[in-house]
Parts: sequence; structure tokens; C-alpha cells
Amino acid sequence: MSKRNSQANKAAARERLRAERERQAKKDKIRKQVIVGVSVVAVLAIAGGVSYAVMQMNKPSHWEAAKDAKNVTAPKNTSGTDGTTVVIGKPTAKKTLELYEDPRCPICGQFEQTVGETVHKDVDAGKYKIKFIGATFIDNVGNGEGSKNALSALGAALNVSPQAFLDYKYALYSAKYHPEETDDKFAKDSYLIKVANTVGELKDNKAFQKDVNDGTYDNWAMKMSAAFDKSGVRGTPTLKMDGKTLTSEGSQNAPMTVADFNTAIDKALKG
Repeated sequence: MSKRNSQANKAAARERLRAERERQAKKDKIRKQVIVGVSVVAVLAIAGGVSYAVMQMNKPSHWEAAKDAKNVTAPKNTSGTDGTTVVIGKPTAKKTLELYEDPRCPICGQFEQTVGETVHKDVDAGKYKIKFIGATFIDNVGNGEGSKNALSALGAALNVSPQAFLDYKYALYSAKYHPEETDDKFAKDSYLIKVANTVGELKDNKAFQKDVNDGTYDNWAMKMSAAFDKSGVRGTPTLKMDGKTLTSEGSQNAPMTVADFNTAIDKALKG
């Protein structure tokens, strides 16, 4: 091989090596730019995610928003501020039995299962009217939504008729459908509608079902709960007439048998 050819070959090899180094440098530069870009996007995504999470945490819950609602949708057959006065019975009845209940309350369930039918018969007979005050404090204790959701559904039943309200309340407290205190079944709209389908006026009632699914009376339920909180009553069930608490003879507890209830109510009606 001539000296000139040897030098030319070496020069060509050097040129190829230089070109290869340049291509590799460009690749490395592009790769670094991509890595930096992806890292920036990831940081921004994390920052955005954190900001969104913080915003969601600070956003009031549905029930808190319902509690603070200025415009309250009250059911028919109500009166008073925000429709929180619910009185059912014949206008000729001279006295009113105030009944304080929480939908998830197990003792309320026992009361309704033993005495509820007697109360309904007395109201139908015009012996007295009944004023219902609903509570939701068990949700706070059990960290659930069932009391609030069931109270809203009771509002939907009341919008249908007072009788539908009483029948539905009785069904919710029945031994068949009333859950354990720790079981938040009433938080499910589907379960509330299932129970409602056992009540004549509510069975397959599309308007009622829509109100339950849409939470039409959620803000009303929260206003009713606030009315309970302001009442000074500390437990459920609580029964009052003429401002006096009805209890079993020799006890501070609500009458839990028909005999004890009749004794207490007859005494209150005479007082």
C-alpha cells in the first residue's frame, strides 16, 4: 500500500470517528432533554395532584353543604322554618305527642316494633297528634351516612302523604329491615327503595324513587337534624307531651311496652 493511500485511509477513519462522536453527542443531548422534560412533567403532575387532593380535602362534604344550604327544599305536609315542623293527626286532637327518633337508633327500632302500631292506632282514632323530630347523631358516632340518608328518604315519603311517611317509618324500624347500629345499610339508596317497595303508596313510586336517588330532601334532613340538636333532647327515643318527658313508671327511660306506654300516655292526656 502506498504512503498516500495509507494517510488517506487514516484520515477517512478519523472523519468517521469524529462523525460518530458527534452523532452520539447529539443522542446524549436529546436523551437528557427528554429525561429533564419527563421529570418536569412528573413534578408538575405530582404538584397538581397534591393541590387537587388538598382542594378536595378542604371542599365541604355533600352533607356539610346540605347543612349550610340557604334554599331548603321541604316536603309537602310540613310547616315552620325550613319545613322542620312535621305534625300528623286529626285537627280535632287536642294534644300532641312529640317523638324524637334517629333512623339508625336500635332502641327506636325496639320501640317502633313494640309500641309503634299502638301509636298509629291512637293517631288514627284522634287520641292525639304526633310531632316527629328526626335526629342523625348516630352517623357522627359511627362515622356513617345512614341516619341522614334515611331521614331524607322519610322526607320523600312525607312528600307523598303523611300516611306514607308513618308506614315507611314503621317499615324502616321493622325487625326485618332495621340494621344493626354498626351496619350503615341506610346509606344505600337502593336499600331504602327496597324497604319502600313494601309500603303501599311507595311501591314502584317513580317520583319517590327519584327524590331518594337525587337526594331532593337532603338539605331538609340536615335542617331537621339541626332542629333536634337545638331541642335539648340528648337521646332517642324520647317522648314528650306538654313539655314533659314520658317515661315508664319508676324509670327515666321511654316506655318500651304497650302497657307502659298506655299508662304514660293516659297520664299525660289527663295532665
